[in-house]
Amino acid sequence: MIDPTETRLVGIWGTLVDGKPVADPITTRINMLISDVLVRVGSTDDGWTILYKDPEDGRYWELTYPQSEYHGGGPPMLTWLSEQEVKEKYPSVVS
Repeated sequence: MIDPTETRLVGIWGTLVDGKPVADPITTRINMLISDVLVRVGSTDDGWTILYKDPEDGRYWELTYPQSEYHGGGPPMLTWLSEQEVKEKYPSVVS
């Protein structure tokens, strides 16, 4: 579902419809990946940053909301993390 060459998926909120932002195809894809494909394996204490693992290739993906000034944290972003980055940021996940 995630191409081996992909390292970052950045969602965008488009125009407003009935006062709500419309998700672009990448946001829709991220939402599908985190609900149907990736496995949640950890999170930061505040719960806003969540670590997922791809069961197909074992890669780790971090879900963040870089435009936090928007209501609900803004559109999502999935970023590939190396195993070393996971060890440093989520020490209880990888030993």
